[in-house]
Amino acid sequence: MYSCFVYLKKNFIVRISIVIALMISLSINGVSAQKIDTSEVVIVDFGPVILHSYYYNKAWQELPAPVTRLDKQIQEIATTSLLPSLNTVPGIRMEQRSPESFRLSMRGSVLRSPFGVRDVKVYWNGLPLSDGGGNTYLNLINTTQINSLEVIKGNTASMYGAGIGGVLLLNTTYNSSYPNKNRYNASIGGGSFGLLEESAGWQYHKGKFICKLVQSHEQSDGYRQQSASRKDNITYTATYKTKKNTIDLIAFYTDQYYQTPGGITLAQMQQNPKQARAATNTLPGAVQQKTAIYNKTPFIGLHDVYTINQSLAAEAAVVYNHTDFENPFITNYETRSETNLNATGKLIYSHKYAYSEFKWINGGELLYNHASIEDDGNRKGVRDTVQFKDNVFIKQWFVFSQAQLSSGNWTFQLGASANGGDFKYKRLTDGNNGFTHKNTDVVVMPKFTVGYNFNNMVTIFGDISRGFSPPALSEIRASDRQFNTTLQPETSWSEEIGIKGGLFHRLLIFDINLYRTRLQNAIVLRNNANGNSYFVNAGNTKQDGLEVYFKYHVYHNSAGAIQTVDVTNSYSYQPYKFITYQQGSNDYSGNNLTGVPCNVNTSGLNITFKKDFYTHVSYTYTSSTPLTDANDAYANAYHLLQAKGGWQVWIKKVYLEIYVGGDNLLNEHYSLGNDINAAGKRFYNPAATINFFGGCKVSW
Repeated sequence: MYSCFVYLKKNFIVRISIVIALMISLSINGVSAQKIDTSEVVIVDFGPVILHSYYYNKAWQELPAPVTRLDKQIQEIATTSLLPSLNTVPGIRMEQRSPESFRLSMRGSVLRSPFGVRDVKVYWNGLPLSDGGGNTYLNLINTTQINSLEVIKGNTASMYGAGIGGVLLLNTTYNSSYPNKNRYNASIGGGSFGLLEESAGWQYHKGKFICKLVQSHEQSDGYRQQSASRKDNITYTATYKTKKNTIDLIAFYTDQYYQTPGGITLAQMQQNPKQARAATNTLPGAVQQKTAIYNKTPFIGLHDVYTINQSLAAEAAVVYNHTDFENPFITNYETRSETNLNATGKLIYSHKYAYSEFKWINGGELLYNHASIEDDGNRKGVRDTVQFKDNVFIKQWFVFSQAQLSSGNWTFQLGASANGGDFKYKRLTDGNNGFTHKNTDVVVMPKFTVGYNFNNMVTIFGDISRGFSPPALSEIRASDRQFNTTLQPETSWSEEIGIKGGLFHRLLIFDINLYRTRLQNAIVLRNNANGNSYFVNAGNTKQDGLEVYFKYHVYHNSAGAIQTVDVTNSYSYQPYKFITYQQGSNDYSGNNLTGVPCNVNTSGLNITFKKDFYTHVSYTYTSSTPLTDANDAYANAYHLLQAKGGWQVWIKKVYLEIYVGGDNLLNEHYSLGNDINAAGKRFYNPAATINFFGGCKVSW
């Protein structure tokens, strides 16, 4: 018995092959045999939803790619963060080291992200949010304006440029069905640890033009010392449609402040999880140094889709944003002035034959970043003597070509991109008038996909692709303030098979992906004795995994006290390993990949009741997580229970929603965002214990 278990654990390809064979058999033979009364079945999720990833414009179950769409799930638990909803997607892990300090990883990319979003490209209504420095300030967005999102996992360089982790596509849409051209909304909420959030908005719609203006404010005292936060945002979005043009505008300004308590040791967390990083014999503590992040960013972007004729369309986007960034830290006070200019363009040719459709997309993207960086001493939260001044210019670019052919039940995709970049810097305090250059060699990233659709209900697909991800500015110039021009880009080869679709008249929705990735020149975080980070290439990694998602529509009765019951479950199996990794005299080859739990499972229950009441409950299990490359320290496994319930009703022309909820209802003591390879074993950023929230929304 034990030997059989070990065999199946090591050979999960066998397990998934059995599951895939069973699913195909059910889709071909079992569906037609089911005697299910569908007159009362309401399908609102994957069946009719059209995805725009890779410009397929197909229903979710027909798209031969590891893509997940979220819409109403975004607001099911919390209202001010994408974290709860994104963490229901297998293979995706969003972490929170302190309020408003998020990091997002896809299939293990947390390895190189001590903070922020790296190795993941982010777009909003076709506008690139990721900058030329390889960073995305995802926490600047007013997430109440995100109606839906699509997550593409794995290598995407063939069409979306540099990024091995994946792509996040954010979408804002409008409800144009209201009879009045003006529509107003407001909301207010609060909760434990001084949480307060409010927003007010106005939507205008006339003819072919529609726009929305939203103001929002969020603040919190935080669970720990030195963890208070505040964010003010104003966002304006607009769309203008003509017979041949669709023009989207997004403009926002965010003024954000959040304190950073820093990591603590296991003993300190067990003694008092609320404490911030304490002073040592050689370094002051977080409270004394008033460690925090100040970020003021205006952003404006314009996106245009022009239909030239029935077969040809052109798309263009341009983005400008400027960030004033301040970070009083334990050892220094850093200020950055960043200017970003992003531009994209595409030409899309499509033609339909009798039973076939051909689409050919060509395009490119240019990301430009200029950063003026100054490091001063930090004297209890006040800037002191100048230590370094740097001037940095970065360009990233890629061009791509991708062909797609759908013929009968078959879909084929063949694409490739050429990626390159240029990095130059000058340290002004050295008195050096010249720039140091670092160019990224042009690399070609191919991708080939084939998919077969059974009865328009189930699709099985296979994919082979190569990925590319250059080091970000925050990795080349990390908090140790040294320029590491020897840091090399990551590259990878990946193979993936998947099966997705619906069974039993789509009462059951499922999505299963099995992938194999070999990453070369993996970028790994290290920390020196002062707690400052730097990065090294750590050889090769083996990142093979399994992702399983299903949703089952258990019950529907529009006349009953309980009207609908839905059950969901997502599971990620990530037994990632270092293949070759030599760090000085230490050989970490064969060790588990740092910062990545092997098993994560999230289960959800959604119930709607008579008279417009609803409830959502989710439970997440996360296995132990290696905290060092040496695997000599692990974060314990933990269990999270979250719930939200509410009442939503239309009173004449007024919509009203009242909700309450709770997080960490099992009162677990855990760290949602660990500092990996941390100096002094300060790995832990304790998350809040049991806490509650509530609020109301109204629109008229």
